Amino acid sequence: MRRASKWTLGIVIALAALAALGIRRDRPAAEVEARWARPPSKFVEVDGLRVHYRDRGGGPAVVLLHGSNSSLFTWEGWAGELARDHRVVTLDLPGHGLTGPDPRQRYTAAKMVDFVDRFAGALGLARFVIGGNSMGGGVAWRYALLHPDKVERLILVDALGQPREEPLPFALLLFSTKGLGHVARWISPRFLVARSVRDVYGDPGRVSEALIDLYDDMLLRASNREATRRRLSSDDEDGLLARLGELRVPTLILWGSRDQWILPKYGARFSAGIAGAQLVMLAGLGHLPMEEDPARSVAPVRAFLAPSLRH
Repeated sequence: MRRASKWTLGIVIALAALAALGIRRDRPAAEVEARWARPPSKFVEVDGLRVHYRDRGGGPAVVLLHGSNSSLFTWEGWAGELARDHRVVTLDLPGHGLTGPDPRQRYTAAKMVDFVDRFAGALGLARFVIGGNSMGGGVAWRYALLHPDKVERLILVDALGQPREEPLPFALLLFSTKGLGHVARWISPRFLVARSVRDVYGDPGRVSEALIDLYDDMLLRASNREATRRRLSSDDEDGLLARLGELRVPTLILWGSRDQWILPKYGARFSAGIAGAQLVMLAGLGHLPMEEDPARSVAPVRAFLAPSLRH
């Protein structure tokens, strides 16, 4: 209890300091879309939600899901490479990127699984490889568990889902703390966005100003911060982790050795819990290895996907 009180006091002090910097208003969706919805970006309506996605290449399908407060752009380095011999589909999940907030508030992992299934149906994807990073990884393994007939292979990249033994990263803690999330929803200084992006890289020197601009725009896109507050303050426990051992799909687990947001030990736990899973530790990389070093992180993925090309 005393430790929790110290955390709360620290957050209050931090928010007071941030408040002094002033409120940052949402950026109109049309304005952000005009900057970032360039070809091959497309939109499709799924149950009343206009979904931003990219669909390129041909061959066996691969669907890739981004992490919390990220967007489909995190996969651009992989998508170009994999699209040489696969159909690669990336999308902005509800409450993220250019898709924006979901009127039905499908923000828990279980609800996102259902959303992804409906999205796949809208694109005519009957069976595919599914992969995800962080939050998207949590959705991906749940999808494979609940829809085994539709999943060819599973790729987990620094995935969410194992019981966390450390405090949440500061930025996520602000949004998830009761009461304070309403304040954080309006106070999101660019320097805090920059700090968060640098924190998820093994080498912060790889983070460019252009990349920070992208994350800043996606966060401030109209109502995305409110969606973040609602998502992080909701109960996301669904009991599916206890069924992880039921997975029988070929699984590749990639983890950055310098991941400070979801520590490498959790990658080992996923590997131990999924029969036959292959764990690849990427030395020197952080929480977003596919973004930080696309060429090095995609190499084991290409090897893992090679058997699907022979079907």
